Amino acid sequence: MRKRIAVIGGGIAGLAAAVRLRDLTPADTEIIVYEQSGALGGKLRTGELAGLRVERGAESFLNGAPDGGASAAVLFARRVGLGDALVHPAAQPAALAIGGTLARIPAGTLVGVPGDLSTLDGVALPDESADLDTGHPLLAPGQDIAVGELVRSRYGAEVVERLVDPMLGGVYAGRADRLSLRATMPQLARTAETEHTLRGAVQAAQALSKRAPGQPVFAAVDGGMGRLIGAAATAARARISLGLPVREIIRAGNRWHLVLGPAPEPQTDDVDAVILAVPARPAARLLADAAPESAQAIGDLEYASVALAGMALPPGTPLPELSGFLVPPGEGTLVKAATFFTRKWPHLTGPGGPVIVRASLGRAGEEDRLQHSDHALLAIAHRELGELVGGQLPPAAASWIQRWGGGLPQYAPGHPDRVAAARAALPSGLALAGAALDGVGIPVCVASGERAADDVSKYLEEL
Repeated sequence: MRKRIAVIGGGIAGLAAAVRLRDLTPADTEIIVYEQSGALGGKLRTGELAGLRVERGAESFLNGAPDGGASAAVLFARRVGLGDALVHPAAQPAALAIGGTLARIPAGTLVGVPGDLSTLDGVALPDESADLDTGHPLLAPGQDIAVGELVRSRYGAEVVERLVDPMLGGVYAGRADRLSLRATMPQLARTAETEHTLRGAVQAAQALSKRAPGQPVFAAVDGGMGRLIGAAATAARARISLGLPVREIIRAGNRWHLVLGPAPEPQTDDVDAVILAVPARPAARLLADAAPESAQAIGDLEYASVALAGMALPPGTPLPELSGFLVPPGEGTLVKAATFFTRKWPHLTGPGGPVIVRASLGRAGEEDRLQHSDHALLAIAHRELGELVGGQLPPAAASWIQRWGGGLPQYAPGHPDRVAAARAALPSGLALAGAALDGVGIPVCVASGERAADDVSKYLEEL
């Protein structure tokens, strides 16, 4: 009998799940992707600025996996026919904005955590005497603590504030003292269970990475992330339902009953399995009756709101010879990071084209600082960027603001255990995927969706 599977959420995790289901299930399986907004892609969105394609969300993904092979995102791009469309950023260094100067990010750090303190070159002054071998590992097996707690205890506050905070802030918009080590740096958490010093743990974690010399760290899709989303939707051969929210999922024997659309005029659908690939709070609401323990485990996850400011500056606008920079929270700016987009991605434009700069605004706990009009946010971003690069910038010929309200999950210590508990409490035929559970990077989201599809496919085979 033909099976029907619902994927709720049309971001990259949901689409990766749909593609994997298409590969694993019989050809006549009906896959339906429900996306309550009017477009697929979630936080992957390609926009236009001064005639160029500029990302309004994630601009790239990791090129390699920890085992030395291709990342899940690269493999996924190949699967959907875009292997030849992958591009890599120019070899430009990045910097930290500290005290009115741009200092290059020290080499050899692991998300800002150094394994060799001699490389810091005055960017931060570590407390070298604190990282002593006390005769036992840094962490007990399975123990999870905040990144900042570990690094501060071993290297001192300045390394956290000037290196780790801006690096984590660039990815999660969060603070090191509130983010889970196991959720954000799983390799370091594993090596900390055997190593007696933080230096040793970082070096051991770095040794686990088998990236070949000269292998690019990041990749993107020529034509934009929107092209990846379109190719994924095509490869999934799924029925796409846009603008119709799923309000309830109800167990009905061996099947699932979905209640869709507005409450006054509900629609229904019945499927054999469901994959939830939506943020934590919507997922918890949908799970409240079907899996209350799972709902409780994930429902309290907090999110940070951020905004992106894209600016097209006149051709020839001078900028530092960098791909961009990160800003430690202590600098007090609304801008937390900036990418010199056309320098980092030279395939976008030829000589004489506009100079595209993209700034990231806002951190966890600072949502009130984003409560301005788009015009006011652009003015703040333009002024602060000029101050951070050491000179007033010329007016932008074109610009936009992209807001991502509640866009970035904040993984508090203990997050992996809560996710494991949520998954363990799920009834058969229901799976979870997405950034709320497994991480914000595109490869992690792809792998999360594929894992959910594997679980559902196995369940359907056993029916």
